[in-house]
Amino acid sequence: MTVGPRTRTRGRSLRTRMLVLVTVTLVAVCAAMGLTTVLAQRAYLVGRLDDRVSDAAERGVSGAALHPGLPADLTFLDDNGHPAGLLAARLDDRGTVLSAAVVRQDAPPRDLTAAQRTALNGITADGSAHTRTVPGLGTYRVTALDADGIRVLTGLPMDDVLDTIGGLVELEAVVAGAGLAVAGCVCAVVIRRQLRPLGRIAATAVAVSRTPLGRGEPTGLTRVPDQDTDPGTEAGQVGAALNRMIDHVEASLAERRRGEERMRRFLADASHELRTPLASIAGYAELMNRGTGPIEPVLAWRRVSAESARMTGLVEDLLLLARLDEGRPLHSAEVDLAALVAEAVWDARAAGAGHVWQLELRLDAPALVAGDEARLRQVVAHLLANARVHTPAGTTVVACVESTGTHRVIRVRDDGPGVPPDLLPAVFERFTRADTSRARSSDAAGGSGLGLAVAAAITTAHHGRLDVTSVPGRTEFTVELPAAPDAAGLPSPMAYRDTAPA
Repeated sequence: MTVGPRTRTRGRSLRTRMLVLVTVTLVAVCAAMGLTTVLAQRAYLVGRLDDRVSDAAERGVSGAALHPGLPADLTFLDDNGHPAGLLAARLDDRGTVLSAAVVRQDAPPRDLTAAQRTALNGITADGSAHTRTVPGLGTYRVTALDADGIRVLTGLPMDDVLDTIGGLVELEAVVAGAGLAVAGCVCAVVIRRQLRPLGRIAATAVAVSRTPLGRGEPTGLTRVPDQDTDPGTEAGQVGAALNRMIDHVEASLAERRRGEERMRRFLADASHELRTPLASIAGYAELMNRGTGPIEPVLAWRRVSAESARMTGLVEDLLLLARLDEGRPLHSAEVDLAALVAEAVWDARAAGAGHVWQLELRLDAPALVAGDEARLRQVVAHLLANARVHTPAGTTVVACVESTGTHRVIRVRDDGPGVPPDLLPAVFERFTRADTSRARSSDAAGGSGLGLAVAAAITTAHHGRLDVTSVPGRTEFTVELPAAPDAAGLPSPMAYRDTAPA
């Protein structure tokens, strides 16, 4: 199995990617902040230096103005108060350096070499600041002024500014590095802790994936711990979703198991039901082939015909259930339930003269529904036959038709012994029999256990509902069907009771 290692690899990869993303973000933020600070500090320091250079240039122009006839005069540098490193030069009208010198500490000014003067050529005397690198002296910030033809260039070294900026960069680099290291460690711990629930969720998924769902009990699958199902977090939402999915899987497996069990039971019951008449038919056919035996041929033919009819009815019920299970549409037309139930009661009276049959019509509107009349007649016939077969002689059976605002209701109730409580939940399942607990008339033929299942399937196909309530002395089956869309009119309420003596 490679699920576990792959999952762990993906988990580590996710942690690594998140850590790298956080680190890159922090580096970008620190770099932006550091660069902004350095640029702001450099602009401030260079601005102050430019002010000093401009002041020195103005003083130089004033000193040079004392000797207007000497275009290369730099005697103003001999005055006290000039900072060490101050550079001064006289320019011609093309910006060429005529003479240049630099102030020294505790020493007279020193003239610049030709190479150094060349580095200062080309500066316009407009008062703008420039940065020049003077060989042997370093980087200078220089400016030139022109006062009535007297052009003086002055400059101050940028060493202090550059050293300050360099120190600031080094300090920020050290602080940023230490901060990134601490932040990286904290983020690694936080990310690992935050992703820990995902690891447990992944472990749960791996455990479920290793469970043989195709066999064995479908229950008892591993769940994500409650602590990892907090809906307030993304990981908790994933854990809760995984638990819901596992619940659905278990429910589906349980339903499939129940369906397979019902199918096995259905096939076994159907085989048994078909085998009984087939055995009878084969036995009677064998007797007739021999031409001798204790049973007359006419009686044997009658039994063969009866068993064939029984088997035909069983097969037709099974085919009908199969068609209804497939969702095949039924014939639809307007059906009057009042007339249909009345006819079914008369037919039931003829088949069960030992019972008391009653019909009640409680209608505030026509009892019209849209459906298959033959199938709805089959529903009522099954309910009446169920009451006749499973109750003793003398039982009163009442068929009632009612109308409500949107539905039409058929009720079939009897005062027989009732349905056993343990059988009641499965009364509409196929091949369910109550022969062992509900009394049967002595002349009743054995049923196949499909009547109520067929009635329920037909009712469902008509978008209706079939329910049952039963206690000793009162069992009532209720068929509720939607009224026909064009049912209208409110006839006078009528009640009809037809009672046949036992």
